[in-house]
Amino acid sequence: MAITQLFARGASLHPARICLQDETGTRTYAQVRDRVTRLAGRLNAATGQPAGEKCAVYSPNAAVAVECLIGIQWAGAVYVPLNPKNHTQENVAILDNCDVTTLFFHSALVAQVEQLRVACPRLTRFIAIDKPVSNALFLDEWIADAAPRATPFPFEPNDVVAIYSTGGTTGLPKGVMLTSNNWDITAANFHAHTPVKKPPVFLAVSPITHAAGTFAFMVMAIGGKTVILPGFDAEAVLAAIERERVTHVYLPPTAIYMLLEHPSIRARDYSSLEYFIYTSAPMAVTKLRECLDIFGPVMIQFWGQTEAPSFCTCLAREDHLDLTPEREKRLQSCGRPTLLTPVAVMDEEGRLLASGEKGELVVNGPLVMAGYYNNPAATAAVSTYGWHRTGDVGYVDADGYVFIVDRKKEMIITGGYNVYPREVENVLLAHPAIQECAVVGAPHDKWGEAVTGVIELKTGSTLEAGELIAWCKSQLGSVKAPKSVEFWPQLPRTSVGKVDKKVIRQRFWEGLERAI
Repeated sequence: MAITQLFARGASLHPARICLQDETGTRTYAQVRDRVTRLAGRLNAATGQPAGEKCAVYSPNAAVAVECLIGIQWAGAVYVPLNPKNHTQENVAILDNCDVTTLFFHSALVAQVEQLRVACPRLTRFIAIDKPVSNALFLDEWIADAAPRATPFPFEPNDVVAIYSTGGTTGLPKGVMLTSNNWDITAANFHAHTPVKKPPVFLAVSPITHAAGTFAFMVMAIGGKTVILPGFDAEAVLAAIERERVTHVYLPPTAIYMLLEHPSIRARDYSSLEYFIYTSAPMAVTKLRECLDIFGPVMIQFWGQTEAPSFCTCLAREDHLDLTPEREKRLQSCGRPTLLTPVAVMDEEGRLLASGEKGELVVNGPLVMAGYYNNPAATAAVSTYGWHRTGDVGYVDADGYVFIVDRKKEMIITGGYNVYPREVENVLLAHPAIQECAVVGAPHDKWGEAVTGVIELKTGSTLEAGELIAWCKSQLGSVKAPKSVEFWPQLPRTSVGKVDKKVIRQRFWEGLERAI
């Protein structure tokens, strides 16, 4: 289907419904389709049928940016998202790696665009999407009524329609090639696990270049409305849920923790909510229980990654409810495999492991990417033994629930023992004074690496390092408990809001010849 067909389905069924809403106003499906067909027509005329040409969108959250990315695929070009929160040099690397020739950009980023213009000689076309900018075409003028209109490009199932970049927390970003069929399976997995009772209203808060955009396209397929916020603000999110009668919202755990700290969180009406989706990182069970108390029985978790988009497993709404002591542990899992995506655990020799055995989580099926763009060696490295290797370490219990223990590359080896930071972080996050945390291995002459906790406290809270270490020892034992903790005013985060453990870890290993 590609993104275009997901949108086209909603537009054909419900042309008069509102498709997109942001601070500039609302757009119906018919209005969005009109602009998309004109944009695609102009792109076709300018490039001579750009099938396979790479076009990037560089914008903060905005309805016009969504129109552009739909229009790119409508013309048959390949969509390349750029996160405005990335460092400019990271976006230079993405543009160069993906051979991008056309850049649609928002005027708020004009200074960065000038840097990209100099650093990326392949860029030959610059289109400002929200208002006129010097040295660039202006979208509204470019797609004026005289522009030819286009029908959606007839992608084949295995045609590459988008190149998304990996997060870059473990090195330079790699370009993940997603096909038309990948989007079909993404939509099937999502809708199989999120049936609706009424036309959905999705609140897009996190960058639309990432998971929020994926959820928006899923909602478009059934004629839902996407309400776009420019960024995360706890008060704005809570107010929008109530005012817009939001049915679907997605936030990473870090943002959810900030919501829970808001003084008026219990003063709002959340009765419209059907699905409060959390993903991208693990969530502390104590905070998850608080969400259930505040928002109701609407919490749902998905696990996936850029290479197998978003929906490999699902911890359904009912999995969060009626928990006996035996079922309590399910809240620590990321759920069970979704409808069309097998998930297993594999050892280093390619053997699939039995229930309860820890190894690398692997996935299979048509959700998995076509490979990394211009990087066959990296593609081969993650697809050995016929499965996609996710880099996550975990196990599957006897009931089929998948538990992620850690990222494979984040494991700490201390005194010959393997310690998975996520297990320690789950204990730290249960402490009532802690807002956010990261556990890393710091250099140690005796142990090689010492388990080290870096803590961000809740506003107004105080905590002694010795007290916290003793508390961890009581639950984890001396090997896994942090040997030291540091309290930082705020933890660094990646462009998509995750705690940036790469940056944290580098501070401890800076200046040393080794990093393990």
